[in-house]
Amino acid sequence: MDIPFFEKFLFEVWRIAKDYLIFASGTFFLFYVVLRKPLWFRKIQQKMPAFKDYRRDFLYSALTTFIGAVIILLTFKTGSDYHNVYKDINEYGMAYYVFTFFWMFFLHDTWFYFMHRAMHHPILFKHVHLIHHRSTNPSPWTAYAFHPLEAILEAAILPIIAFTLPVHVSAIIFFFLFQIAYNVYGHLGFEILPKGFHKNKFGKWVNTSTAHNLHHHKFNGNYGLYTLFWDRLFGTVREDYDTTYELVTGRSRTQVGEPEFSQVAEQ
Repeated sequence: MDIPFFEKFLFEVWRIAKDYLIFASGTFFLFYVVLRKPLWFRKIQQKMPAFKDYRRDFLYSALTTFIGAVIILLTFKTGSDYHNVYKDINEYGMAYYVFTFFWMFFLHDTWFYFMHRAMHHPILFKHVHLIHHRSTNPSPWTAYAFHPLEAILEAAILPIIAFTLPVHVSAIIFFFLFQIAYNVYGHLGFEILPKGFHKNKFGKWVNTSTAHNLHHHKFNGNYGLYTLFWDRLFGTVREDYDTTYELVTGRSRTQVGEPEFSQVAEQ
């Protein structure tokens, strides 16, 4: 018996929302409630977002989950005769299965960088991307807070993946769980990576939470998603990134103390 489209849609909405809520709410509770005081010295911007920012981000994130569900259904239901997603791992072997994670990582990182830079064109920024940038001091709830048009472009990576190289269905699922987790880290507002990480041979290519926080705070530069590869290639790494990362990771608990109530409730 074929499941009605609306039921499929609700199922996909629930699946996206469930995963997002697990990562976003869990991380928010851990860092903004339980560990807020002991980790305050690692808060990138030494203030808390306003409640209106949480509310706005949550509502736009909810809208993004609906749009994501539509993209999933259009990709895998109406385009089922054309996409390259397969179900039998043995069809291509385990080595290829592992390779597809690196392929999706590269493809998504590349798509995001150029799409994101396009979003900073004055017209697109004013009418579309500004929704995401209203959170100048981002939190985990900011990760999916997009204008509907940007949400469509963000979700477009799914059909791009599905209609290029063959990818196993479970690899896509695992990759998008990784995507949610990393997106939440990028908007965390706290830096959890160690001092000096940004300058070692591996870390200098990583788009840290500090790097993306600077993008939200200053509105330009550091356009990458997972890496700073394209930023370094095109010279869009912010000049204040190194000093900011060193400042945030070089603080001690005694230097900044604990957040006052006004910092928690917001001005």
